[in-house]
Amino acid sequence: RIFSFLDVVTLCRCAQVSRAWNVLALDGSNWQRIDLFDFQRDIEGRVVENISKRCGGFLRKLSLRGCLGVGDNALRTFAQNCRNIEVLNLNGCTKITDATCTSLSKFCSKLRHLDLASCTSITNLSLKALSEGCPLLEQLIISWCDQVTKDGIQALVRGCGGLRALSLKGCTQRQILPALRLSWLCVLFFIPPSPHLFPRQQITDEGLITICRGCHKLQSLCASGCSNITDAILNALGQNCPRLRILEVARCSQLTDVGFTTLARNCHELEKMDLEECVQITDSTLIQLSIHCPRLQVLSLSHCELITDDGIRHLGNGACAHDRLEVIELDNCPLITDASLEHLKSCHSLERIELYDCQQITRAGIKRLRTHLPNIKVHAYFAPVTPPPSVGGSRQRFCRCCIIL
Repeated sequence: RIFSFLDVVTLCRCAQVSRAWNVLALDGSNWQRIDLFDFQRDIEGRVVENISKRCGGFLRKLSLRGCLGVGDNALRTFAQNCRNIEVLNLNGCTKITDATCTSLSKFCSKLRHLDLASCTSITNLSLKALSEGCPLLEQLIISWCDQVTKDGIQALVRGCGGLRALSLKGCTQRQILPALRLSWLCVLFFIPPSPHLFPRQQITDEGLITICRGCHKLQSLCASGCSNITDAILNALGQNCPRLRILEVARCSQLTDVGFTTLARNCHELEKMDLEECVQITDSTLIQLSIHCPRLQVLSLSHCELITDDGIRHLGNGACAHDRLEVIELDNCPLITDASLEHLKSCHSLERIELYDCQQITRAGIKRLRTHLPNIKVHAYFAPVTPPPSVGGSRQRFCRCCIIL
């Protein structure tokens, strides 16, 4: 019972103490949730096979994120042995192909969450297999799997009626978007990876409004970099998607206070908003968020150069401030001063604040904030008053930021 609380590394250490401890530490009941990412990223397939044989039906959650050496054969053995697996993360396991999804379909009918991001050999055959053998699937991530088309998405929809979250970041096939007019969909991430592969400018108001009207349970939308979208999207979200929790619209420079006002007044469950480089918004948006969005936890306002201390004052006095707000990013907001830090000192849940290139923020202001919030992480950079002396004659000099990076 005690060993069941230990992580992978500690269990392996305990297994070396004695024969008795070895038996206890390696008992499958202690290995119900395994994340190998922080333990050893270059594991071979045989390690996964050994783990699956030891854990058997006990294993419920496994993360092999970034394990480049794991392929189809190892995962077939895994699927055969661990038929009660519910959560499986294969993000970045680039050796796997459709054969892995076929194995999961055949043996792992209880699978609920599957992450296949960056598994670039995955095709429509995988989605068809999952639709046939994994009817309980609720969340699927196939970001950067650019061989997937609308045929695969449609097959997935037919077999996985309980699907609640689908991530399609970087899927470049142009046929996908029309296939997403789905009433069951509650989470949608759609970010083309490169202007050269699928220009973000091709994502327009029309396509996203169609999604909003058909997906009334939509909880998360990422449209960062879709520079053609306008306030019409925010209006559509406000009118059709009251459950919206996450909105990422960084670099959508046509969005204004008018659209965010409609959004805030109708989407009261908003928790995370990325408004970086929404350059037209002003304190008016913050006032509306402070009044209507009591659950707001993370807010990025970087490069929103019209935001002032008054907007932060309203936010600091808003419904989300005292118990909810955890992160606020204000990089490159030139009008922000130490007064904003004073307005945030009553935000007791605040964990992190970003202040890079806020020229009117001082060390003294940050120090005063820390007297009220001693555990807060403040990220700021203060350029040296005078250039550092050159070292090594003609050697190129770098600022502190470049050295750290």
